[in-house]
Amino acid sequence: MDHIEVVRDLTFAPDGSLILVSASRDKTLRVWDLKDDGNMMKVLRGHPNWVYGCAFSPDSSILCSVGTSKTVLLWDMDKYSLIRKLEGHHNDAVACEFSPDGALLATASYDTRICVWDPYIGVVLMEFGHLFPAPSPIFAGGANDRWVRAVSFSHDGLHIASVADDKMVRFWRIDEDCPVQVAPLSNGLCCAFSTDGSVLAAGTQDGSVYFWATPRHVSSLQHFCRMAIRRVMPTSQVEALPIPPAMVAFLSYRS
Repeated sequence: MDHIEVVRDLTFAPDGSLILVSASRDKTLRVWDLKDDGNMMKVLRGHPNWVYGCAFSPDSSILCSVGTSKTVLLWDMDKYSLIRKLEGHHNDAVACEFSPDGALLATASYDTRICVWDPYIGVVLMEFGHLFPAPSPIFAGGANDRWVRAVSFSHDGLHIASVADDKMVRFWRIDEDCPVQVAPLSNGLCCAFSTDGSVLAAGTQDGSVYFWATPRHVSSLQHFCRMAIRRVMPTSQVEALPIPPAMVAFLSYRS
């Protein structure tokens, strides 16, 4: 059965399986198998209202979905079951994306923040605010001119881009509190990095697409090693390694 309301987002599993997930205002996510003539194979229910977006982890094992009522849900895509609800936003969550190694999850919200989570244990590791000082939860839950509309992870795993209603696009490093670079953008709605991370594109509500050259940066060998490890090792396994606590913190993106 098809959706009965507006479809807000679509995402393919990155493993090449031709599994497609659709997110809709009808409160559901639907899983489609394009190898089976595009037949629907599963309906994921758990959102109390509109579902705004969804994103697969790089290994296709986890799906994140975001929606109204502060909702951020993680799904096990092997069992098609709910793993956990992430609690932390104070307004609608509208966009999400995993880091290239799957160790981090970025979510954008109308509460003026981007939250970067450890999806394996469900805790917020970093917050990037778009309003200073940060609004209290009661004000973050209402209308403001700093709603964050979109978030995108660069393929280097170190940088995040965000688009907000304050007519700005921001370029962040995950280990710094303030944006590395800011550019003007009116009516921004979505953004995406090029495969090599050298270009950021953003689309607007008036039909325009803008492009920026991103700041040049060479990642450290330590970060490359961290990404290689985290692609195959969840947080629980990292914490069980017989290595110094400082190294565990680094591999867990807590330092």
